[in-house]
Amino acid sequence: MAKGTWVFVDQRDGKIRKVTFELLAKAMSFGDEVTAVVMGKGVEGLAADLGKYGADKVLVVDDDKFAAYNTGAFAAQFAAMAKELQPAAILFGHTAMGKDLAPRLAQKLEAGLATDCTAVDLEGGKLVFTRPVYAGKAFAKVVVEGEPVMGTIRANIFDVVEANKAGAVTKYDLKVTDADLYQKVVEFIPMVSARPELTEANFVVSGGRGAKGAEGFAMIEQLADIFGAAVGASRAAVDSGWIDNQFQVGQTGKVVNPVLYVAAGISGAIQHIAGMSSSKNIVAINKDPEAPIFAVTDFGVVGDMFQVIPALIDELKK
Repeated sequence: MAKGTWVFVDQRDGKIRKVTFELLAKAMSFGDEVTAVVMGKGVEGLAADLGKYGADKVLVVDDDKFAAYNTGAFAAQFAAMAKELQPAAILFGHTAMGKDLAPRLAQKLEAGLATDCTAVDLEGGKLVFTRPVYAGKAFAKVVVEGEPVMGTIRANIFDVVEANKAGAVTKYDLKVTDADLYQKVVEFIPMVSARPELTEANFVVSGGRGAKGAEGFAMIEQLADIFGAAVGASRAAVDSGWIDNQFQVGQTGKVVNPVLYVAAGISGAIQHIAGMSSSKNIVAINKDPEAPIFAVTDFGVVGDMFQVIPALIDELKK
């Protein structure tokens, strides 16, 4: 009989992403056993942190084959474990890794999957997922039939809660064959930055076409550093070559849910709003009083960002 909730541990080089701890906290609220599933190389030592934040059990798969993320290997291993141990629900962060692995696992398990969710709650004994539709103009309540119930959840949705559980470790045998290793990671070159990762940052400062170029983005980066914020951008800025596409926020970029989102020189196309409208506080700076971005802001400044941002930086430095 299916039992408990599994949370996929999104980690790289032994560093666990914050969304994993958020999902562990949420899984605890369902009142059943919580299992963290971690795959990698040299990852057994992560069990203590996972128990600290809510895992009753930690299912560990440790092998050279999982040293780097590999879709075929991870999906095959996860499917084998789920078929044998039968969790009632499996939750993933809506991250690059989660978005890739979850649908492939759902196909192998012939299970339903709710993606890009902003909430998940236990109602009447069933998990009910909330997910934005029509570029965030409406929200749908989704119930997944059958088991396991699967979902990918955005970061910065739930609070992290310390539980100080045991996090009892169970090592699981390798189930991957050479046939599952149809991808090969030749090289991984990380982007090194002192700023927080965009999708998990509490503060984000984004620039758009109004930045006019690299000079405008240098000013945006300066403001971001004062806040300790991540830097984001609209597609127009990315397409203009002013900033790398890894910083794009929107329907075809990354989805963010910070405590504070500052949109400077961004008109507010629906595609961009779809990626940041769930931010808790939105501030817009735009010289066009009719800019669509003002429809979703909590605080708007009508003015030239090249005048407003330097004045803001001066005040913040004081």
